Amino acid sequence: MRPTQRPEDFKDISIHAIGIVGRTGAGKSSLTLGLFRLVEPAGGTIVIDDVDITKIGLHSLRLNLTIIPQIGIVGRTGAGKSSLTLGLFRLVEPAGGTIVIDDVDITKIGLHSLRLNLTIIPQDPVLFSGTLRVNLDPFEQHTDEKLWTALELAHLKSFAKSLTAGLSHEVAEGGENLSVGQRQLICLARALLRKTKILILDEATAAVDLETDDLIQATIRKEFVNCTVLTIAHRLNTIMDSNRVMVLDKGELKEFDSPANLLNNPLSMFFGMAKDANLLTTEIEAL
Repeated sequence: MRPTQRPEDFKDISIHAIGIVGRTGAGKSSLTLGLFRLVEPAGGTIVIDDVDITKIGLHSLRLNLTIIPQIGIVGRTGAGKSSLTLGLFRLVEPAGGTIVIDDVDITKIGLHSLRLNLTIIPQDPVLFSGTLRVNLDPFEQHTDEKLWTALELAHLKSFAKSLTAGLSHEVAEGGENLSVGQRQLICLARALLRKTKILILDEATAAVDLETDDLIQATIRKEFVNCTVLTIAHRLNTIMDSNRVMVLDKGELKEFDSPANLLNNPLSMFFGMAKDANLLTTEIEAL
């Protein structure tokens, strides 16, 4: 029989694969959870420290969004708005600096763990061939009752009720048998079901009519009140009630202040953008 080996006997051995065994309740899964930090963020706080994503044109960005729930992000084409989203989801790794969510450097956790805690509603709705139920809840985590509640909050319950098959209604690939507005509202309902602490709207209402835009914005203001919401704006009026507005230009942060303060400064870039969009008088009066 081989003699028992002590832990120090293995200190110089390179380990490429480790098997973990134990009876039920021994703590095997707990170790995995600890390694990958599969813990939902408590507050959705984001700290961006000197982030440089040169490949996609984002340079030396510094932000602390610890107590700012609603942030509007604006800038002309190529300013770096969507680059921030790519960085948050680690679709592109930063060349320098750190992005920290709830005190955790996002490069120190697995991609799956990171993305479980982020929700995005993109400009082009992501739908696939399958039932309405599957499009809302692809991993079958929610009851039908919760699905109907999400549809109601997303202003789609009446539409879904009118369908002969209801939640079993077949959605075509890409949602081709639905209107653009309906597709985007389904994405909103899906976000309501996930209810992560961080929600990103990447020009989510750019392709919908003003009525649908208003519905989406009203729902987000009400249902994501305790979350951090980053809104990359196509229409400036959609971010006028944000707590802060980020103005990006050529990959750099140029302005970061409340909409009211920026509109009260004729020299601000945001003032110029609002003027170009013929929003100046209306929005200043509203604020």
